[in-house]
Amino acid sequence: MEATQKHIIQDGSPMFYHQPSVKQMDISVQTFDSYCTLESSSGTKSHHPCPNNNNITSSTTSFSSNGSPVSQSNTNNNTSQFSPEDNNNSPLSGSSATNNNETELSLMLKDLETAMMEPDLDTSFNGYEFGQQQQQQHRAASSAMYRSMEMISRGDLKGTLYECAKAVENCDVAMTEWLISQLQLMVSVSGEPVQRLGAYMLEGLVARLASSGSSIYKALRCKDPTGPELLTYMHILYEACPYFKFGYESANGAIAEAVKNESFVHIIDFQISQGGQWVSLIRALGARPGGPPRVRITGIDDPRSSFARQGGLELVGQRLGKLAEMCGVPFEFHGAALCCTEVEIEKLGVRNGEALAVNFPLVLHHMPDESVTVENHRDRLLRLVKRLSPNVVTLVEQEANTNTAPFLPRFVETMNHYLAVFESIDVKLARDHKERINVEQHCLAREVVNLIACEGVEREERHEPLGKWRSRFHMAGFKPYPLSSYVNATIKGLLESYSEKYTLEERDGALYLGWKNQPLITSCAWR
Repeated sequence: MEATQKHIIQDGSPMFYHQPSVKQMDISVQTFDSYCTLESSSGTKSHHPCPNNNNITSSTTSFSSNGSPVSQSNTNNNTSQFSPEDNNNSPLSGSSATNNNETELSLMLKDLETAMMEPDLDTSFNGYEFGQQQQQQHRAASSAMYRSMEMISRGDLKGTLYECAKAVENCDVAMTEWLISQLQLMVSVSGEPVQRLGAYMLEGLVARLASSGSSIYKALRCKDPTGPELLTYMHILYEACPYFKFGYESANGAIAEAVKNESFVHIIDFQISQGGQWVSLIRALGARPGGPPRVRITGIDDPRSSFARQGGLELVGQRLGKLAEMCGVPFEFHGAALCCTEVEIEKLGVRNGEALAVNFPLVLHHMPDESVTVENHRDRLLRLVKRLSPNVVTLVEQEANTNTAPFLPRFVETMNHYLAVFESIDVKLARDHKERINVEQHCLAREVVNLIACEGVEREERHEPLGKWRSRFHMAGFKPYPLSSYVNATIKGLLESYSEKYTLEERDGALYLGWKNQPLITSCAWR
């Protein structure tokens, strides 16, 4: 038998859904603060899908001594984090965490089958007369519960995550709480790629409900770990996967070709970071036949990045200056510690007589567009750059569609995109690699949390597929600058030292780097 429970949503209207009787099924629904795995702090709240919902508590979390995320569980919580080595308990192998759970699921499935087969009678419950609409809601809720239990019983983690996201979108609190309790048994930061990603996607769902997505995102970005540790994790990811190298080398190739006959070169980098992209280009220019040009780099970077560098942009200038001196390249560096939304022409230091190259490395998707603010900084920045009449503009971006996508399609897009990334990490970093959890947590998890938990101006991760970027560049007045065959050959040579599962495709003058034929990152040039 089932019991229908009524909850009040924001506008005060009742929302009906079915779940198995707690007495019969003995399902313990815990509060959301039991499930958080990443550090959160007080701060700006993210969009709450069910405002004024008193059934949901804010989340509190901590880090374990080894830096990996762990849950703060209630003393009565008998759920344990799934370990891939424990095949008997593996939900992904088709068996439940315990025999009791398996029995519960079987009983619940039978009860729901019976309920779904009942005729649509005009009956009353606790004095409330059901109409046709309530009957339909009854059937839909029962069907959702049945579908979810089937997925859990066969270890379908992706499907269960989707059902949980759908329950979150529908403000179905009881279904969401129950699915979170089941997902807690299925995810693991040290398991299969889908389990590891699932742990962070689950964290995003919990943060979305608790309105703490923005706080978690900022904590992951700014507070933990220390600067040198973060640089170490970024370097490990840089070496393990070719994504950054692909972007840097393809952009450098386009710039080198566009300025090959120039004596004065000015590069404006809209995300200079550590300046690592320019090491190979400075060396190449130093060996250029006929002598190197005079090079000037304007490095723009978010002021928050000084945490990772443990210092300002002058450190980047000093490192690149020493390298340029060794290569015999006349060099000048100007650092601009500001957000791209604050950029104006007078801050870029453009001079007459210089060949200008502008670099957008995985940064434009952080710019809010017309769907977020009336200023539309994304298109404003492109129009500003066009006014500078650059010789070349390079664009490297993730191939994903998350900018204006509604929550559920964005959830699916995030899952598919980052699952491919997590799978590719597995090729180079073993499951027992002591730093792999830290790499994924501090370099990738914050993006996943932000995509799922945040909305509006607080959602900084706003990817667009190359087709949309093409439209924006065309509207700003740019024309394509096809990458040369030399650049393509260089990238192919780069990929030879990586897994054969990486794919490289040239399409309409742009390069697509993918994993198992799924494009993950693109590179193109404009003028």
